[in-house]
Amino acid sequence: MDDLEILLVEDNPTDAELTMRALKRNNLANKLVWVKDGEEALDFIHARGPYANRNPDDLPRLILLDLRMPKVDGFEVLKDLKANENTSKIPVVVLTSSKEDKDVVESYKLGVNSYVGKPVEFDNFIDAVSTLGLYWMLINKPP
Repeated sequence: MDDLEILLVEDNPTDAELTMRALKRNNLANKLVWVKDGEEALDFIHARGPYANRNPDDLPRLILLDLRMPKVDGFEVLKDLKANENTSKIPVVVLTSSKEDKDVVESYKLGVNSYVGKPVEFDNFIDAVSTLGLYWMLINKPP
């Protein structure tokens, strides 16, 4: 996939659908890949397993990362991404239902670029994701 822009790492299908709907509303979901857990995210990023035929140089411009996932959680994904020279500069936004202070602190300690709690109300969720997408894809200047 050329010009991959957003990698969505989310195990909850409802939250993933809402996120993709919000990004589509702003024409930001054309080049989005959704993976359902941290293990799949790392396989995708590092072009291994089911993604072995993917070009490993084709990295996303933004990763939206849930924390609480099966197999490999968001913290492990974040550690891996930030420890690897090829992936350390990709902006990672934690988009999670966790509001625990320790999760916020740990995420920033591991190098997350932004931490956003998922709003419970549908309209607020859509607005938050739309704003995130617009900022990171159109306003932010990456290195």
